[in-house]
Amino acid sequence: MGKHILGVDIGGTKCAVLLGRSGGVSENNRGLIEGKTAFATEAGKGWRDVVGRLFSAADRLLAQNAAAADDIEAIGISCGGPLDSKRGVVLSPPNLPDWDGVEIARLFTERYGAPAFLQNDANACAVAEWKFGAGRGLDNMIFLTFGTGMGAGLILDGRLYNGTNDLAGEAGHIRLAESGPEGYGKAGSFEGFCSGGGLAKLAESMLAEHTARGGRSILEAVMKREGMISAKDAAEAARLGDELAGEIYAVCGRYLGRGLAVLIDLLNPQAIIIGSIFERSGDLLRASMMESLQREALAQSLDVCEIKAAALGDEIGDYAALGIALNAIGK
Repeated sequence: MGKHILGVDIGGTKCAVLLGRSGGVSENNRGLIEGKTAFATEAGKGWRDVVGRLFSAADRLLAQNAAAADDIEAIGISCGGPLDSKRGVVLSPPNLPDWDGVEIARLFTERYGAPAFLQNDANACAVAEWKFGAGRGLDNMIFLTFGTGMGAGLILDGRLYNGTNDLAGEAGHIRLAESGPEGYGKAGSFEGFCSGGGLAKLAESMLAEHTARGGRSILEAVMKREGMISAKDAAEAARLGDELAGEIYAVCGRYLGRGLAVLIDLLNPQAIIIGSIFERSGDLLRASMMESLQREALAQSLDVCEIKAAALGDEIGDYAALGIALNAIGK
């Protein structure tokens, strides 16, 4: 039996390959990651070029750790969707042009002789937080990305839930209001209000209304200088006491609470773990989020659900890829 697992994280900007121990999860995750290499994706060169560089990176990691292909027990692959996890096929992600029908799991299995398992990045991150982070020990939890977009990974009754055709957890498509920032192709959607892009649109529209009424804000100078307002810009201004910036996050928090209430009423989880923007700026969101939750969610379900920031931070992609492999082999 193999002593190692491979983790492969494929993104539109960068890729990473990791070598890990297959012996299961320790209390503090110590010793899980044995080696890592990362490189710019350069997706324009085509999928064959990227896969070739992934293979080369994996080969180097094995050599550096005196390991061979026979030592690999499983391979976990994380990639943005859409994809078919059952067949291990990538299906035209918007950030990976020409990756249409790429049988990535088969390619890795043929190369290394170990079973390979593919999941979208939200599901992979859910597994990572479940096995190694804030969801450790839970049977029912939801992970929300809250970064560039808003997606969910669902752990239900101690198992990752994909849905009929890998579309479970597309929380960003839920409409929370008849109008509002557009996200996932829909105005007023969960992603429209609660994502990096959505927060930027919300900030710009609220700034325009604010200045039209004669109000002043630090964000005026940011907009003039940068031509946009990022979630980070708004958070920094809010912490400096800027009233408008604080209200931008309060509005986002209110809609975050509405979205969470839908998930809590529907799935009755023990925890909802939220990454990225919530990790960094949860203090600016939590008060208005909880007001919405207490108004919208079933009290009995809310009482047993903890809203937590993700614990793995910038390392979540590393743990996600390895977590897919461990989860697939029951460790």
